[in-house]
Amino acid sequence: MSTGERDEEKHAATSHRAADGETGPSDNAQTLHKKTIGRPACFNNTFQEVLFVLAATMAIGMSSFFAGTVTVISSFIGRDLDMSTAEITWISSASSLSSGAFLLFFGKIADLFGRKLLFVGSLFLFSVVCLGAGFSQTAIQVDVLSGVLGLFSASAVPPAVGLLGVVYEQPSKRKNYAFACFSAGNPLGFVAGTIFGGIATSIFNWRASFWLLAIIFIVFTVIACFCVPKDFTDKEDLSWDTVKRFDLVGTILTVGGIGMFSAALSLGDTAAEGWKTNYVLALLIVGLLLIIGFVFWELYFPYPLMPMTIWKDRNFTLVLSILMLGFVAFTPAAFFVALYFQTVWRMGALQVAVHVLPMAINGIIVNCFAGWALNRISNKLLMGIGAAAYTIACLLFAMNRSSDSYWAFCFPGLVLIVVGADLEFNVANMYVMSSMPPSQQSTAGGIFQTVTKLCMTIGLGIATAVFNAQKREPTMSTYWDTETQPYAAVYWMATAAAGLSVFLVPFLTIGTQGNTQSKAEDILEESEPVTPVAEATKSG
Repeated sequence: MSTGERDEEKHAATSHRAADGETGPSDNAQTLHKKTIGRPACFNNTFQEVLFVLAATMAIGMSSFFAGTVTVISSFIGRDLDMSTAEITWISSASSLSSGAFLLFFGKIADLFGRKLLFVGSLFLFSVVCLGAGFSQTAIQVDVLSGVLGLFSASAVPPAVGLLGVVYEQPSKRKNYAFACFSAGNPLGFVAGTIFGGIATSIFNWRASFWLLAIIFIVFTVIACFCVPKDFTDKEDLSWDTVKRFDLVGTILTVGGIGMFSAALSLGDTAAEGWKTNYVLALLIVGLLLIIGFVFWELYFPYPLMPMTIWKDRNFTLVLSILMLGFVAFTPAAFFVALYFQTVWRMGALQVAVHVLPMAINGIIVNCFAGWALNRISNKLLMGIGAAAYTIACLLFAMNRSSDSYWAFCFPGLVLIVVGADLEFNVANMYVMSSMPPSQQSTAGGIFQTVTKLCMTIGLGIATAVFNAQKREPTMSTYWDTETQPYAAVYWMATAAAGLSVFLVPFLTIGTQGNTQSKAEDILEESEPVTPVAEATKSG
């Protein structure tokens, strides 16, 4: 085992003592912890700190913000540009594909060469491409620019996660609240995108939705310029030694593997012969082989993109497995609920936005609760509540019929599904970030986001296949009308995935996260700002 691997295992073991209900063995460690739970010295005031956390939250919300917007405007784009079903599907698929494929790559880039410039630059370029997408005149232009937007969302998330990880290195209530806000960006971004996209399209047209996105992210680009602190960890110079440690082979394997696999899932049900189409099978098989090759390569390469030692932690594997099953359920459920409102209940864009608003409101409440609860309530219990909420929400969606009231099934389902998403995301995000040292926080973020993106793609791919199969030959009970049956089939698939995650929860042994050592330390939360660990190390 290399020195780097031993350091990572030591860091993971130390970081997870709090999660397993243990106390650190060293008085020096406790003293250091006490000194680092106040407002970090890199911020001049709390207002700057809040703006920094909000800017980081917008980074993780980029792709879901875009996905939510596309959900309500895709039919308008399709009619205006005379797009086929496959071309409309690729508006969202292209973004998801490029984003998932490049997350690990940009995670390594951020850890080696610095996070702030990559973060701010990604926000700016995302807004520029959104502006350009609003002027698209052909289907190919929209699809290509959507893929570019996914690329810039992939380049923004790892540095944002890394910055949060080094600024809030030690467990504390402050860190819990910061990461709770950050975690809200993913599920709430989808809802916000749906709402803003619906409003802009209703007042103007679908192009205005892209321009509104451009305005929002250019504002946060300016905010990030002034509020994001400088890099704490050392940057590498661009040299041959750095290139050798970059893991180019791993990058090629992961980009090619995830890209091909995701493309196969996206194309499978819209191709001429469906999943039997030659190029779909080729993409699927080659993609899987490259992903398997990536895993074996990472086991032996001394500077891996994804250190495989982190998977030796049983709780790490279980937490991510539960989260993955949850996202396999959440993504298709949220997408097809909005589509159901449009196609079956014949709602306009603004009406859809209003009807999914409960997700946003409850999401804010749940994330505030999560920030408070992470260090007080067993995270095993929180994961169990999240998995149960996912399952019940999808079951409620599955029981809905076109003749039923919105308040009977859809409303409680929308409220509950964000309980599952936000609780599980908060617990998993905190656990994953504590698994790796400060110098690899962006890599940790890349791993976490790659796993979730891949599961979102898998979930949507399976759901689309189920939907189209049921639409062609409705075979469900007469309890559901013919128009509702394809949607009900998707929700039953989501219920099965979420229900499976419930059975994994009992095997978790995780306790609380972000604990302080004593009641007296609560006072330090409001005390004078102190130097972060990374700065203290450099100055010493």
